[in-house]
Amino acid sequence: MAVALNSVGANNYSPLQTAETAKPPQSGGVLSVALRGKPTHLNSAIQSGIYTCFPGAQIFAFLLRVNNNWEYQPYLAEKWEVSADGLSVTFHLRSGVTFHDGKPLTSEDVAFSIMTIQKYHPFSGMLAPVGKVDTPDPLTAVIRLKQPHPALLTALASPLTPILPKHVYGDGQDMKTHPANLKPVGSGPFRFVSFNDSEIVLEKYSGFFLPGRPYLDKLLIKIMEIPVIPIAFETGIVHLDGFTEAADLRNQMLILETNRVEYGGYEGIGGLIWLAFNLRKPPLNDIRVRRAFAYTIDRDFLAKAVYGDKGKVATGPISSKSPFYSDNVNKYPVNTALANKLLDEAGYPRNDKGIRFTLTLCQETSLHSGAREYVQSVLSRKLGVEIKTVDFDKFGDWAKFVSNGEFELTLDTVYNWGDPVIGVHRTYSSRNIRPGVIWSNTQGYSNPVVDELMDKAGTEMDIARRKSLYAEFQKQVVEDLPVYWLYQLPHGTIHHRNLMGVKNASVWGLVFPFTDVYWSK
Repeated sequence: MAVALNSVGANNYSPLQTAETAKPPQSGGVLSVALRGKPTHLNSAIQSGIYTCFPGAQIFAFLLRVNNNWEYQPYLAEKWEVSADGLSVTFHLRSGVTFHDGKPLTSEDVAFSIMTIQKYHPFSGMLAPVGKVDTPDPLTAVIRLKQPHPALLTALASPLTPILPKHVYGDGQDMKTHPANLKPVGSGPFRFVSFNDSEIVLEKYSGFFLPGRPYLDKLLIKIMEIPVIPIAFETGIVHLDGFTEAADLRNQMLILETNRVEYGGYEGIGGLIWLAFNLRKPPLNDIRVRRAFAYTIDRDFLAKAVYGDKGKVATGPISSKSPFYSDNVNKYPVNTALANKLLDEAGYPRNDKGIRFTLTLCQETSLHSGAREYVQSVLSRKLGVEIKTVDFDKFGDWAKFVSNGEFELTLDTVYNWGDPVIGVHRTYSSRNIRPGVIWSNTQGYSNPVVDELMDKAGTEMDIARRKSLYAEFQKQVVEDLPVYWLYQLPHGTIHHRNLMGVKNASVWGLVFPFTDVYWSK
C-alpha cells in the first residue's frame, strides 16, 4: 500500500486499541515464538526475510510505525514534515533515546543507517532516490531525495529500515561480515542476549524510550522445523507462530483449546510462491521453454490442493491485495499440446525414453513440499522434462546457492512489502543483479522496457498514473516469465489465548515491535 507523502507526524504513540487490549496490560512473563529457520545473522539493515526481520524488529527501532489502517505513527521520530516539492523529509527524533549499550541515538545514526541500507540491502530500489541525509543537529535528520519517492514513508515504517548505532557498525569493518551482525546492538524494546542453532534469546531493555514498554520480560525465539511446531504448541514450548500458512493450520492440527487463530494483520506482506528460473542457463534462457512450463502447470489446482478454499492463484509479480494489482495479463491457461509444441520448436525432442532434458530443482527441505512434488510430476508426465531435486537443510546454504547463480530452478516465498518499490522492483530490476545477495534479481533478468516502467512508477506521485504504469509492468513481466508465479500465501497467526496485543497489530504480520504484547494472566 502506498500512502501519500504529505503527512505530518503526531507527537504521541497510540497503539491499536481492540477488544482484547481494552483491559489494562500486565507486565512480566516470557514469550516463546516459533521461527521456521535459522537466520544467517540478525542485521535486518542488510538482509531481508522473516528469519532476520522478526528478531530485528525487536532489537532495532525504526523511524516510524504503521498501524493496520495504514496510518503512520511516531516511533524514533516523534514528528516529521515533507517539503512542498516532496524532495526532502525532515524527521525530529525523540530526545533521550539510547542504544542497548547506553550510548545516545542521534541523527548521525539515522544518516549512517539510511546510507548503509541503500548500499547493502537486497531491496536496492527501496531507498535509491535518497541523495544524502543532512544532520543539522543531533535530533534532526533531513532526507534529501534526488527525485520524488512515493514509497519513502512506507519503507521507513517497516522493519526493513532499522536504525543502527554508527559507533558500532561504522568502525570500518566489512558490513556483510561485521561481528555485530551476530551480536547486534539496537534501540528496540528487547536487547540481544544469545543466538545459537536452536534459539535466539532477547530480554526487555529497561531503557527503552516508550514509557512502560515493553510489557514482556523476555522473548525466546525457538528455531524449529515446521513438522515440530504442533508438538511444541501441545507441550507449551512455544506460544506463538506467525506467517502460518492455511495448509499448516489444516494439516498439522495446530488448533488446540489453548490457542487462537487469526488471519488479519498481513495486509502489507503480499506473500507469493513462485518457481524461479535461472535465465543464464540453457534451456531456461529460451522463453519458449519457460512458457511451456507455464502452460503445463495448473496453478488453480495447485493452490486449492495446498490451501483448500483459501487457495488463490498468483497471476503475476504484484499481490492481488495491492492497490497496484492488475489481472490484465496472460493467464497461461493449461494447454499441454501447445506446451509440447513449444519445446519441439525450441529444439528439445524426446529421446527413446521420452525425456527431453533434465533440470535440478532446489529448495529448503521443509518448505513447499506439495508444490515441489506437483511440479516434478506434471513436468515429467506432460512434457517429458525430468526434474531432479536438491534439498538444503539450512537456509544459509540454499541462499548462497541461489544468490550465486548456481541453481536452475527453485521454489521460493517472496513478499511485496507494502509497495512495489520496496518488495517488487528488487526482483526485476537489471540494476539489482547482485551475486551473493539473496532476494535480489537472482534470475539474471533484464528488460530495458521493464526497467523504464519501474523507474517511472517509482517516482510518480499521482496514484492513477502509478496504477497505469504498474499495469503495463505486470503485463510485460508476465510475458517474459523470469519466474512463474504459482499462488498467494493466506497467512495466519496462531497464539495462546492468554496472549494479547497480537491480533491485527500491524500490516507486517508478526514482523513488528512487540512493545504492546502481554500476557493477560
